[in-house]
Amino acid sequence: MSLNAEELIEFYGLEKHPEGGYFRESYRAPDTVTVGRGERNSSTAIYFLLKAGDRSRLHRIKSDEVWHFYEGGPITVAQIEPDGRVQYTIMGKDAASGQKLQHAVPAGRWFGAFPCAGTEFSLTGCTVAPGFDFTDFELGERAALLEQLPGAQEIILKLTD
Repeated sequence: MSLNAEELIEFYGLEKHPEGGYFRESYRAPDTVTVGRGERNSSTAIYFLLKAGDRSRLHRIKSDEVWHFYEGGPITVAQIEPDGRVQYTIMGKDAASGQKLQHAVPAGRWFGAFPCAGTEFSLTGCTVAPGFDFTDFELGERAALLEQLPGAQEIILKLTD
């Protein structure tokens, strides 16, 4: 028997995330690496859950982030490329329809996510290397993004406040 979103939130001890949805860090590598912005754990991993109507607001981090699909309905990850094009990746278990189990977001890209129509919830995981640190996290500001990336207006309006 599968668990519903609320049961998964309780089971994994997920908490509200500043970008939206629910998360819990599940791994932080004990070894560290030195990068231009200081010392970071070599990698980190989280569980991340979005319920119907939730969204992961546009944000960027200074490390690569790999998303992993685990359970629930499909989810769309939207990332804005340096040239302003928006790349949409649908994650889910239906490979025959082009859904992906993994998706990598390069460091520095603006990105966010939202459950596809009809999805009750999506449980994913995110692995970050070098490891995640909130000082490397930037939440997108609507006015600034619209000015910088006018070709991405639709997704900026959908995934910012």
